[in-house]
Amino acid sequence: MKPRATQNAGVESTEKGWKLGIQKGDSLHYRDAQLDDYSQLPRHKFPHHSLTLSLRARASSNSIAGTWGFGLWNDPFGLSPGFGGNPFRLPTLPNAAWFFSASPQNHLSFTDDKPAHGFLAQTFRSSKFHPLLPLAGLTLPFSQKSARKLLSKIINEDSAALSVDVTQWHAYELDWSPMRVLFHVDQALVFESPVSPHPPLGVIIWIDNQYAAFTPAGRIAFGVLEGNDEWLEIEGLAIN
Repeated sequence: MKPRATQNAGVESTEKGWKLGIQKGDSLHYRDAQLDDYSQLPRHKFPHHSLTLSLRARASSNSIAGTWGFGLWNDPFGLSPGFGGNPFRLPTLPNAAWFFSASPQNHLSFTDDKPAHGFLAQTFRSSKFHPLLPLAGLTLPFSQKSARKLLSKIINEDSAALSVDVTQWHAYELDWSPMRVLFHVDQALVFESPVSPHPPLGVIIWIDNQYAAFTPAGRIAFGVLEGNDEWLEIEGLAIN
């Protein structure tokens, strides 16, 4: 796992793991601290086709402005704001499985029946290409609501809201196989999903001040948020 951070953010090693932090700041500058195992690889060489990820974690607040979490994804946007020296990747459709915390400014769902912010167990599965994708792109400049509806047919997703005090230490485990994803908190199964992302994927652990919103009203927005000093601490990281 390689630590990376933008300006006004950092990753520190601790006795048993890592502490990722972002500093207090305005809504003009992106702040991100992360650990990952894919940053210098082209997407088709991301290292994982199935795995079990386990760790212990706690966060500075239950209301961090932005997002944080840990799990797997395919870096679908192909962009790493604030990071240099990464290989160029074209944007693609999302594949992910993660414990994901998103502040209320986020609305990270393409359907109307799934939780879209808060602390989530969440999965996305998408093909490399879908015949409706060009239509979604053509629709976006005229009707964001219609584009979102088309994306809901292209991107399979599943999620559950979790009632966890994230400021306390908890043991988390994510078990990803081709047929399903299992999420455990403190050895208890909290969510099981048949929506298993397509490999290959990379592991990511992060905290940032970013938001993304795909709301039922048709608003699609991205940006960064003003926030306080915040951190995510992990220990006992194991990837099998």
